Amino acid sequence: DCMSLDGYGCKLQLDILGCNPFAQTGRSKLQNKRASLNQQIIKQMRMRAGAENLLKATSNNKVKEMVLLELSYVNSNLQLLMGQLEGLNSSVEVYQNAHETANIPLIALGLKETKDMDFSTPFKDFILEHYSEDGSNFEDEISDLMDLRQACRTPSRNEAGVELLAKYFSHLPLIESRFFSPTRQTGIFFTWYDSFTGVPVCQQNLSLEKASILFNMGALYSQIGTRCDRQTIVGLEEAISAFQKAAGTLNHLKETFTHTPSYDMSPAMLSMLIRMMLAQAQECLFEKTALPGIRNQFYSLLKMAQEAAKVSEIYDQVHQSMIQTPIKDNVPLLWSTMAQIKTNHYRSMAHFFVASALLDHQLGPSDDEDQQEKTLSQVYDRIPDGRSPLDILKKKDERDRIGKAHIRKAILGHEEALRIYSLCHNNQMDVLEEILKASHQRSLHKYSENENEDEFTDYMEAPDIISKTEHKAEMEVPATTKVKVTDFFQRLGPLAVFSAKQRWTAPRTIRLRPEDRDLGFTLKGETPVQVVSLDPLCPAAADGLKEGDYIVAVGDTDCKWMGVSEVMRLLKDVNEEGIDIQVVSMMESNPPMPTKSATFCGNLPKTYSMICLAHDDDDNNPKARKVTKKPSFLSWGLKNKLKSVSTLSLPTADHSGALPWNKPCPTFPSSSSYNNDSALY
Repeated sequence: DCMSLDGYGCKLQLDILGCNPFAQTGRSKLQNKRASLNQQIIKQMRMRAGAENLLKATSNNKVKEMVLLELSYVNSNLQLLMGQLEGLNSSVEVYQNAHETANIPLIALGLKETKDMDFSTPFKDFILEHYSEDGSNFEDEISDLMDLRQACRTPSRNEAGVELLAKYFSHLPLIESRFFSPTRQTGIFFTWYDSFTGVPVCQQNLSLEKASILFNMGALYSQIGTRCDRQTIVGLEEAISAFQKAAGTLNHLKETFTHTPSYDMSPAMLSMLIRMMLAQAQECLFEKTALPGIRNQFYSLLKMAQEAAKVSEIYDQVHQSMIQTPIKDNVPLLWSTMAQIKTNHYRSMAHFFVASALLDHQLGPSDDEDQQEKTLSQVYDRIPDGRSPLDILKKKDERDRIGKAHIRKAILGHEEALRIYSLCHNNQMDVLEEILKASHQRSLHKYSENENEDEFTDYMEAPDIISKTEHKAEMEVPATTKVKVTDFFQRLGPLAVFSAKQRWTAPRTIRLRPEDRDLGFTLKGETPVQVVSLDPLCPAAADGLKEGDYIVAVGDTDCKWMGVSEVMRLLKDVNEEGIDIQVVSMMESNPPMPTKSATFCGNLPKTYSMICLAHDDDDNNPKARKVTKKPSFLSWGLKNKLKSVSTLSLPTADHSGALPWNKPCPTFPSSSSYNNDSALY
C-alpha cells in the first residue's frame, strides 16, 4: 500500500494498491538514482542552452572564449552523466531472482521517470469556466487523481503494480475528455525523461502521458519476468508469460502512439525492444524444455539442437537490430554484448547436441532407419561433399567425422562467447562467466573423449543447423491494458454531454408553474434529459426555457444523471407556487484551432528546447510560466562411454553440487561436473 501522512490530520492513505514508495530494494534504489541523474542532466542542459544563447548574442571575443570553455565543461559533464545512466541500464543483476545461480541473466527495462504534476489550479479553473461549477467542490477528486499518478512512479514488481499503472492509463481518456479542449490549452505540461538518454520531453496533451505509462507497463512486465524462479516449471511459465506480455504491451504502444517524440518510444527502438522480449521468452521456453532433463536419445538430442538453434537465431536478430544507427548510440553496450554472447552460446549448444547424437549413438538393427534418416535430413539445410543422411548414419567413419566437426564448431563458438564477455566492462555477472566456462569445458571434454591420436587432422566444416521450435514465443496483449474504472469527475455529469469539447451557456434558473398540470413541454433522452415540444406560450418559455435545453437540477436535486422517469417523478407533484429548475443550452462549438506548442523535446547535439529548460523544478504553478511556444516537431525517426546414460542437462554456475529441487538427475549440474560420466551435458 501507498501511505501518505498529513501533518495535521495524520491521514493514512491505504487504498492505493501496487505501490511501495518507501521500499529499499536494489530496484528502488536504482530507480532513485535514475531520477537523480535525470535532474542533473536537465540542469546541465539548461546551462548549455544558456551558454549557447550567450554565444550567439555576444560579439566580444573574450566573452566568447569564456563561453566556449564553459560549454566544453558542460558537454563533458553531460557525457559523464549519460555514461552513469547507461551504467544503470546495464545493471541487469539487480533485477534477477535473488537465488539465481544457475541461469544466464536476462535483461529488464528501467521505468521512465516523470516530474510531479499539480492539477489543482488548472482543473479548478476549468471546472469554473467550462462547467460553471465551483472547482473547490472537486478538491477530493483532484487529490485522488494526483495520488494515483504519484503512486504510478513507484509500482510494485508484481501484477498489482501492473494493475495500478493500467488503472491510471484507463483514467486518462476520461480526464482528456473532461479537461482537454481542442480549442484551448490547459497550461499543463507533462514531462517525461527518455529511459536511455535522460533527455526530458514535454507535451501539453495527454499522448505523451499515455505512451509513457504503456512503456512503464511493458518495462514492469520485463522486471517481473527477470524476477521469476527459472529453476521451476511454474517460475519459467510465469517468466514466459511476463516477457510475452511485455512484448505485447510495447507492440500496442508502437501501433497506437506512432509519433511519440521521446526516442526510447520511437518505432525503431520499440521494434528492437519487442524482439528482445520475445528472444528472452524463447530462451525461457528452451529452459522449460530442458528443465526435466534431456533424454540421451538420438531424437531428443536433435530436437534440442534445433530448439537451441532457434534461440540463437532470434538473439542474432536482436543483436543485428541493436547495432543499427541510431539505436546503437542509445542502447547500453552491455545489452548488445549479451545478445552477441547468447547468439554464440546457443549456437554452440546446438552443435554440441548434434555432435552427441552422432558420436554417442550408432544405427542398430532395432532402430527405425527411415525415421532416423528423415530426422537427420530435417536438421541440415545442406550436407557437405554430396553425402546423404543415410550414408552418415550407416558409415561410422562418416558419422564420427561430422560429429567431430560439430564439436569443433561448438568449442569455437564457446571461445567466441568467452572472448566477447571478456571485452565487457561489467564484471558483476559472474554467473554468466561460469556458465560459459562450464559449457566450454563440456565441449572440450566431449572432443577429448572422441579424439584418436592416430587420425590425421580433419578440417571439415560442420554444416549449419536448421532452427526449429515446437513452442514459438508470441506477443500477448495483457487484459490489464483495459481496466474498468469509475470516473473521478462523474459528478460533472454524463461524459457524452458534459465534456471539454462541448460548450454550453451558464446554468439558468427557470420557474415552472404548471397550468392544469401541464408544464408546457415534454422530456426526452437518457441522461441528462432534454426539453422538447416546448409550447412557446407557456410560462416556462416566457421565463427563458428553450427547445433542446438540458435540465441539470430540479429544486435542490442534481439531476444530470437522471432519466426521464426520475425527473418526471420530481416534477409531478409541483404545486401552484411552482419549482425552480436549472437548465443549460448547448452552444455551437468553434472550429478547433491547431494545438500550439504540442511537443518540446531535447536533441542532444542541438540546443535544448527552452520550454523544458525554463521550468523550475520547484515551481508547480502553471500560470507563472512564461514560455515562447514553438511548433511541434516529431522528427524522431534502435560419446558417452556408459551407454546406460538416461538424461542430459545444461551447464550452470551452481557450486553446491546439489540444487534445491533435489532431483536424482539435475538439469543444471555443477559447472565442475563436465567430467561426470553420469551426465552427458
